[in-house]
Amino acid sequence: MSRKVRALVLAGNGTNCEMETAHVCRLAGADEVDIVFIWDLAAGRKRLSGFDLLCLPGGFLDGDDLGSAKAGAARLLYSEVDGRPLFAQVEDHIAQGGLVIGICNGFQLMVKLGLLPQIRSRAGTQEATLTFNDSGRFEDRWVHLTADAESPCVFTRGLKQLDLPVRHGEGKLVFMSDAILSEVLKRHLAPLFYAGPDRSAPTVEYPCNPNGSPAGIAGLCDPTGRLFGLMPHPEGFWDRTNHPHWTRASLADETLGLRIFENAVSYARKNL
Repeated sequence: MSRKVRALVLAGNGTNCEMETAHVCRLAGADEVDIVFIWDLAAGRKRLSGFDLLCLPGGFLDGDDLGSAKAGAARLLYSEVDGRPLFAQVEDHIAQGGLVIGICNGFQLMVKLGLLPQIRSRAGTQEATLTFNDSGRFEDRWVHLTADAESPCVFTRGLKQLDLPVRHGEGKLVFMSDAILSEVLKRHLAPLFYAGPDRSAPTVEYPCNPNGSPAGIAGLCDPTGRLFGLMPHPEGFWDRTNHPHWTRASLADETLGLRIFENAVSYARKNL
C-alpha cells in the first residue's frame, strides 16, 4: 500500500491563491490537502507536524505595507506557540525532510525568512530580498521559463522549459552580495530562469524578464532541493486551457505548472 501524502496550504492576512494551490495539490495526487489559516497555527489549534508539503501561496500579506511579506515573516519569527517561535514548526518540518514551496508572495516570505537560498547562513538569516520591478509597475503577463537540469531542486526535475503567468509588483531579486549571487549560480540553486520566446537561455531583457532580476533568475532552491520558491504562478497553469494560446499552440502536458506539484508529491510518497 502506497504512503499517503499530506499537504498544508497556508492562508490568511492577504493570501489570495490558497484555493487554486490546494486544487493543484489534489490534481497532483496529494491524498490530503488542508487549507490552514495562519492564526490557527499561531493559536496552537493547528500544527504543521504530520504534513509532508508546506505550500505558501501568492497574495499580498498584510498589504505588503512594510515591503513584500515582511510583516508575515515577522509574525512567524516572533509569534510563540507553547513557548517556541511559530517558525520553529517550519524548522522542524524541514529537519524531518519535509518539502516547502513558496509562490510569488510565498516566495517573498521564504526569502525574508532566510529559507532561501541558504548559501552561508542558517534559516532565519536573510541573504536576499525582493524589491520593486524595474518597470516601476505591477506586471501581469505570461512569461517563458527555462529550467536548469543540474539544479538539485526536487520540484523542477525533468523540466526543460515552460510558460507560467506572473502577477507582481515586487519581484526583483536583490542579493546581499555579489558573492552570494555567484554561489547561487555556481551551485545551481536557481532552478528556473526567465527566457525569450525560444526558451533557450536566460534573459535580463524586459518584458521577457518582467522585473529585472539578475541573471534572469525566476526562482531559488536551497542546497537540499526540498525548499523552492518562484515568482511565477505554477498553480495558474494546471490545464492546457489556462494558457492564452491553448487554441493555437501545441502544448505538451510536461509544460504545465502542474508538473511542479506532481514532482513534489512523487518525492514525498517515495522518500518521506
